[in-house]
Amino acid sequence: MTGAHTGTEYVRAIMARESDRQARESFRALVLHLAPSGGALLDFGAGAGLDARYFAERGFRVRAYDNDPRMCEFLAQQCRDLIESGCIVLEKASYSDFLARAQDDGGRRVDVVMANFAPLNLIADLPPLFERFDMLTVPGATVVASVLNPYYIGDAKYRWWWRNLPRLWHLGRYAVPAVEGEIVRRTPADLAAQCAPAFTLERVFRGLPPRNAREAAGIAWPPCRRGMWTRLSGSRFIFLVFRKAPAGSVERASPRGRRRRPLT
Repeated sequence: MTGAHTGTEYVRAIMARESDRQARESFRALVLHLAPSGGALLDFGAGAGLDARYFAERGFRVRAYDNDPRMCEFLAQQCRDLIESGCIVLEKASYSDFLARAQDDGGRRVDVVMANFAPLNLIADLPPLFERFDMLTVPGATVVASVLNPYYIGDAKYRWWWRNLPRLWHLGRYAVPAVEGEIVRRTPADLAAQCAPAFTLERVFRGLPPRNAREAAGIAWPPCRRGMWTRLSGSRFIFLVFRKAPAGSVERASPRGRRRRPLT
């Protein structure tokens, strides 16, 4: 899910910015807070395996999936010891094959799905992916996703940001061309609709280490008052926590298709 890079080039690129290093640190801290000790994780869009290795070294069982053969080769080399010990299971497949696998594919269902550094932004149609996450997770599981922030003030210097602002406001999403294909930027409201009915968006976090207790708690979804998006505008990424319904709970009707305004 990472585009046309070798593993070494990708690692160099994602470690170049201090803000990206801080975002990774903050994302990992959030996953550690939510995941049960010794639990099972799915690293969706695992890339070079930096997060897979980090969590496997801390006692988690990690299923690492990516559709880029070069990333998978790099991950296999960098995590060979943990793969051989069974702490990491590397899953190599096209995205369509990943979606099409049987519901019971022989692996333990996971407690947390993590998707770091915006793999969800490379996917045009998210409902089939969340349906797949539903198959792979235990009741009450969480999906923790890092996505590109559509409100990031640093993007306001680009014409494409202003050109697409009406689409963001009225539709909740827009797509821009990139080397990887189209990159789709979505509001939290649109993502809340895309994940239903299997998952519910619970909280939205600024994609950097929290500066105070208020930021550490995130923004409960849906927000209780207007203008909450301004609290997120200083970070290139935002983190979203989706919750799967516990076993035996009543499934809610899907809000998909309902027009929602962005994080008001």
